Amino acid sequence: MEFKNRELKYKAHRVKVYEDTLVSPDGQELYYDFVENKNGSGVLLVDEDEKLIFVRQYRNCIRDYDIEIPAGCAEIADFESVGKADIKDRKFFETPDCPFYKCAVREAEEETGLIPGKMYFINYIIAAVGLFSERTAVYIGTDLKKGHIERDADEYIDILRLSYEEAVEYIKAGKINDSKTIIAILAYGHMKTPVT
Repeated sequence: MEFKNRELKYKAHRVKVYEDTLVSPDGQELYYDFVENKNGSGVLLVDEDEKLIFVRQYRNCIRDYDIEIPAGCAEIADFESVGKADIKDRKFFETPDCPFYKCAVREAEEETGLIPGKMYFINYIIAAVGLFSERTAVYIGTDLKKGHIERDADEYIDILRLSYEEAVEYIKAGKINDSKTIIAILAYGHMKTPVT
């Protein structure tokens, strides 16, 4: 496949929608939608009692409350010095100067008032790889210290603490549906009892 063109079709509050034109190996023009959104991070906080810390907040897309790990968008300015090659290097995500790392720590403190002293990078996810540009890095944060809650004006958040077993039951019962949150919970379970 050969990329030919990208044309902006719609610009909204957070996203831009484009139409991409590609050329197939047999010379046919193909058209795809492409949605550009900010990159971000989420972090599963684990306290000294091995309780997993989640935020419960209203999400307009589902018209309901959702249980998630603290997460948010990375600052655009943080990505100005990031090259495309860096995104494929795990070490990039594990350094405190990484925009994804900084985002995860910032969101943890803003939404829960807790700052992780240790961060473990799991992976990054693309919610819909055939449509969205957005990458969300997923971390597990431990050695929590007290910080200051500074939520956005439109964030109304409740904090929820669950054991790993309770969190898995929430997934099975359909009470946790967010993909980055499910990935973080299952990764934490793997860290607790690695497959041999």
